[in-house]
This record gives sequence, structure tokens and C-alpha cells, in this order.
Amino acid sequence: MTVIPSQALADRPRQRRRSVGKARWWQVLLYLSPFIIGLCVFTIYPLIAALYYSFTNFQTGSLRPVQFVGLQNYRNLFGGAVSTLFWTSVRNTLWMVVVLVPCQTIWAMALATLINRFKRSQKVYRTLFYLPAMVPIVAAALGFLVMMGYDGPLSSIFKAVGLAMPHWFTDPSWSKPSLALLRMWMVGNTMVIFSAALLNVPRQLYEAAELDGAGAIRRFITVTLPGISPVIYFSVLTGVIYTFQYFSEAYVVSGAANQAMSTNQLLGYPQFSLYFYSTGIYQQGFSYFKTGVASAMAWLLFLVIFAVTIVFIRSSRRLIYYAGDD
Repeated sequence: MTVIPSQALADRPRQRRRSVGKARWWQVLLYLSPFIIGLCVFTIYPLIAALYYSFTNFQTGSLRPVQFVGLQNYRNLFGGAVSTLFWTSVRNTLWMVVVLVPCQTIWAMALATLINRFKRSQKVYRTLFYLPAMVPIVAAALGFLVMMGYDGPLSSIFKAVGLAMPHWFTDPSWSKPSLALLRMWMVGNTMVIFSAALLNVPRQLYEAAELDGAGAIRRFITVTLPGISPVIYFSVLTGVIYTFQYFSEAYVVSGAANQAMSTNQLLGYPQFSLYFYSTGIYQQGFSYFKTGVASAMAWLLFLVIFAVTIVFIRSSRRLIYYAGDD
């Protein structure tokens, strides 16, 4: 009869747990492999390649050898031949960030507050205001272009009232506000989130504020805003990140208005008022095939968005109230 040492008996469960854990580890990797491969191929590799190309004179389709030029592409953006349109795109993009993001956040909050006051027809109004968010961006941009055109429905309303209609998408002073109106028309997603957040604010807080003699405005400032502050933070942060990359609506409207007016401006019509930062990246990369300059602009945009996100995250500790906090 063979006697097995007690130490060997104690080591067997450990070996079995290690083998089972190792098998589960490979199973997890197998299940995650589609995501990992997609992340490496479509995210990590393009980031690294764009960083490398930003320091070279690489041009798509050119037979010239790629040469390392150091910071030359970045110098050209800030003070070289590309700097004029570069700073124009920066100003237009910052205008949209500063004006559009607060306006669409306040508008979505106001819509959600108004809709929640209805009892019977609340679902109907919520659906009606959510429907524009389901419209494709290109279709919505073309629809607004037709509606605000010289022969559009809005023009007929202005003429009937006796008012002179602005040249929405053909006047540089009205082009960006027109795009802001288009974006505010499509705030259905944000409106639904605000509506749910408003319903989750505890009713006893409103009752306590009423007992203390607080009016409607005071209750909104001291109860509602802190209660929905996480949703406000989410809306502003995602809006800032999206607006820094603003491209599709401006590209469609600018191109369609440019063709309608029969001008020769390539992008950003009228008078480069719709020439945004992402438009500059597109022009450098796909019109001029200057991949090095486009990569430098893309990495600058990435660094700006990353820095803004870090600032938002660090400041959220002092500006956001979560249920259960002191």
C-alpha cells in the first residue's frame, strides 16, 4: 500500500485551481479576441501611425520617400503657409463649443422640464421631440437648407408677417447660428436623459423646500440643479467632445449652399465661416493629400480634447452632487 504524503494531498487542490484559472484565462482571451483585434487594428495602430506621420512629409499617393521633418508640420500650422486657415478653423470651432454646447444643454433641460409637467400627453410630446434625433444628419442638414432657403417655407412665413428673412446659410454672420439651430433641433437624446433625471429627484426634497418657503426659482436652483448635476455634466462633456470634432453638418450645408450659389470656394462657404477644425483635417488629408499635416492637426485635436476631459473630471468632484453624498 502506497502512502501519499499530506503535503502532496494539500498541493493537489492548488494545482487544480491553477489549471482551471489558466483555462478560464484563455477562454476570456478567446471571447475578447474580436474586440482586442478591432481595438488594435482600428484604434491603437491608427493613433501610433498618425503620431509617426505627423513628424514626416508623407503624402498619400506620392512616390517620394517619406522623410522625417521633426516639428516642421506643427510650425507650419502655427506660423507657416497653413496658419491662416488653421486659426480660422480654431476660431470657428471655439465659437461652436462656447455657444452651441450651453445652448443645446439648456434647451434640452427646458424641454424635459416642460414635458414632465404634462400628465396625460407626456409620452406623446416626448416622442415628438425625440423623433428629430432619429433623422440622419445629412438629411436633416439638407432639410434645413431647403426650409431656410429663399423659396422655403420659412421665407414664406417671414414675408407674410412683413419681416426680412436673414440669409441663413449664405451670410457669414448667420451661418454658424443656423447650424446651432439645426443641432438644437436634434437634442432628443439629451432631452430624454434629462427627463429621466428630473423624475429621479426625490419628491421629499421639494416638499421640504416648500415648507421652508422656497419659491419655484429657488427650488429649481437648490433642489433640481443639484439633483440632475450628473446629467448636466454628462451632457456638457459629451457635447464639448463632439463639437470639437464638428464636421458633418457643416460639410453638407457648406457644399450644398456653395453649389446653389455657384461659387468656387472649396470648403467652408460662405467666406470660410463654416470652416471648422475637422474640415481642415479633411482638406489637408483628402484634398491636398498632405497626410503629415493632417496627422499633426489630428494629434493636436486629440491632445486638446484629452486635456479638456481631464479638467472636467478633476472639477467634477466639486461641481456634481450624487445621492448619498454629504
